[in-house]
Amino acid sequence: MKSHAELRLCQGCRLTTAAPDRCPRCDTPLSKRVRNSVQTSAALLLTAFCFLFPANFLPITQTINQGVNTYDTIFSGITYLFDAGMAGIAIIVLVASIIVPITKIFGLAVILLTIKLDLPLSRRQLTTAFHVIEFIGRWSMLDLFVISIMVSLINMGQLLYAIPAPAATYFALVILFTQFAAQRLDTRLLWDLEKENDEL
Repeated sequence: MKSHAELRLCQGCRLTTAAPDRCPRCDTPLSKRVRNSVQTSAALLLTAFCFLFPANFLPITQTINQGVNTYDTIFSGITYLFDAGMAGIAIIVLVASIIVPITKIFGLAVILLTIKLDLPLSRRQLTTAFHVIEFIGRWSMLDLFVISIMVSLINMGQLLYAIPAPAATYFALVILFTQFAAQRLDTRLLWDLEKENDEL
C-alpha cells in the first residue's frame, strides 16, 4: 500500500494517484505536493474575503425605467423581491449570492486553520466539507446568473434595462479567488497531521 507521501494530487482533475509522472485520468503532469499550499491558499482566501465587502455593500446593478436610474445592492434587491411577493426568487438569490460564498470562505478558513494550528477536528469531516466546497465551486458562476434574474424581474415581472454596477465585478472576483484558493489547497496535509499525531 502506498504511503501518504507517495500519493500525488492532480491539479487538472483533482485525482489522488500513485502514478509517478502523469495523471492516468487526464494526463496532466504530476508533482508530489503543491508547493506552499497553505500560504498560497490562505492569501487567495484572504483576498476573496476582502472583496466580499464591496461585493455586498456597493451597488450591484443599475436599472433604468422610463429614464429613472435605480441602484441596488444585493441586500436591497433581496428585500425588494420579498416585498414584491417573489419570495422564491429572493431565497435563491440570498442563498446563491450571500450564504454560499460566505460558507465557502468559512469552510476553507477552518480547514486552513486546522492544518496550521493542528486543531482537534475530524479530518474525515473536513475532507468531506472540502469536496462539497469544490463541488459548489463548479457551479459558482450560477450565482451571477441568479443575480441577473433579480435585476430582470423587478416591478411585478416587467423586463427592465439593467447595467452591471461595480459590485458585480467584486462578486465575480470573490467567486474566482475562492475557487483558486480551493484549487491550491492540498488536503493531504490534514492527513499528514493525523499520521503525525498517531505516531506520538
